[in-house]
Amino acid sequence: MSSSVDVLDIASQLFYQEGIQHVGMDRIRDATGVSLKALYRQFGSKEGLIEAYLLRRDERWLGWLAEHIRTQSVPRARLLAIFDALDEWFHGADFAGCAFIRAYAESPEGSAAQIAAANHKERLAALVRGEALAYDPARGEELAEQLLLLIEGAMVRAHVGRQPHAARTAKAAAAVLIEPWARDRQRPATTDEPTGRPGSREES
Repeated sequence: MSSSVDVLDIASQLFYQEGIQHVGMDRIRDATGVSLKALYRQFGSKEGLIEAYLLRRDERWLGWLAEHIRTQSVPRARLLAIFDALDEWFHGADFAGCAFIRAYAESPEGSAAQIAAANHKERLAALVRGEALAYDPARGEELAEQLLLLIEGAMVRAHVGRQPHAARTAKAAAAVLIEPWARDRQRPATTDEPTGRPGSREES
């Protein structure tokens, strides 16, 4: 069990389930069978291993979410598919909250872990923003910020509040937010022309 993939997979499971500060390098050594010397040679430090864990999870988690979104072709359905993905995640047997929120809270200010966590949240925001702008270019930025609050809130509610159905509640709220955009886009344009009878003179 000496490959980097094996070490990172096992370390990632431990970090996610138990927290990055609660899992020491001795624990990683015992779980992987890789010596401390080899671990430090490969990752430089525990902080380096934590950063590698977060970078891999960022790539895999966002890729997984994008796959869920791609199952839908209609812009509105693509936005709501985000919450269906979260619902699946929250009901998984290994769900232990958002790894990036937890890592940010557990890490020193300005650390590599905090930077990786913040970058992940920016990438998530960019993904949601892109879908919202595809739905409504004029007001997608505002809609994206509203949806991001629902997404992040659902993650915390599902984990800390132990409410696995939080994504469904968030989806219902998201549908309410999205619907006015759809109605506005379908509403005929209005003009400022006077409504008096042809040939009549409007009073100024």
